[in-house]
Amino acid sequence: MTTVGLEIGDRGEDGVPDRVGVLGGGRMGAGIAHAFLLAGAHLTLVERNASEADAARERVLRAVTASITRGATGETLQELSDRLVVGHDFALFADRDLVVEAVPEVLELKVDALRRVEAVLSASAALASNTSSIAINDLAAELTRPARFLGMHFFNPVPASALVEIVVGTFTSHELVADAQDWVAALGKTPITVSDAPGFASSRLGVALGLEAMRMLEDGVASAEDIDAAMVLGYKHPVGPLKLTDLVGLDVRLGIAEYLHAQLGARFEPPALLRRLVAEGKLGRKSGQGFYAWPGIENAVAENAVAEAPAPTHRTALTTQETR
Repeated sequence: MTTVGLEIGDRGEDGVPDRVGVLGGGRMGAGIAHAFLLAGAHLTLVERNASEADAARERVLRAVTASITRGATGETLQELSDRLVVGHDFALFADRDLVVEAVPEVLELKVDALRRVEAVLSASAALASNTSSIAINDLAAELTRPARFLGMHFFNPVPASALVEIVVGTFTSHELVADAQDWVAALGKTPITVSDAPGFASSRLGVALGLEAMRMLEDGVASAEDIDAAMVLGYKHPVGPLKLTDLVGLDVRLGIAEYLHAQLGARFEPPALLRRLVAEGKLGRKSGQGFYAWPGIENAVAENAVAEAPAPTHRTALTTQETR
């Protein structure tokens, strides 16, 4: 796949855009909104209906309150909330300089969402997708201004993560790539810039590791704790692949694996164990059970960082007999 060549040239002004929009107020969208708010942006968050918008506003404000408590910002809750607008009308994006889409990882859903956002944006505004696996060129093909579109893949949980993956499509402008690199730096995070390909760099590697860890658990090689400890203690990963899957969501990991399986072949085929747990509603921390049991899942403040999440109390009882 041909991708735009990156050139060294003039960057945009340092700092995040003054007017930023986020579409989708779930855990990822709220985290992205939180990051831009703390960096000084005036933030507009749009959800699908009034009740979801109210829930998203509360989610962002809880995260902001936690940041204030930790001393991560010198602003007050009132100052930060004054720069936050939450609603359910796409027209709220009309004056935005940048909008980041953060809806579920479903191609048709993302295409519809991106088209609706682009329809109200000015020609100079930037549009980004937080997709973790879907090809940017596939999304750009459905837009009228692909030069102003790229991937900005934030990592979960956004406040604790130091990385944002900038994904460059065939028609993405050099200027937009340079601006996005500056925006990420202004958020206090490190950008990596990758060419468009299924799974990009991070998801492709991370999912491959996670799927193999699931196969090892399925085969009775070791417990979830010991598999995770091998990567944390032996390879200095901050969190093991099975616990990370619980934090991300087993349903999310399954969707990405299915996409990569279709695009890249058998090595990304989802294990039967993953399919079974998702079918049983064991989606990880958000459901209270995944590869681990998670107490206190209603503790919303714990959504702000891996270090703040409640520790799992015991591994899921998955013996060799139970997984075959």
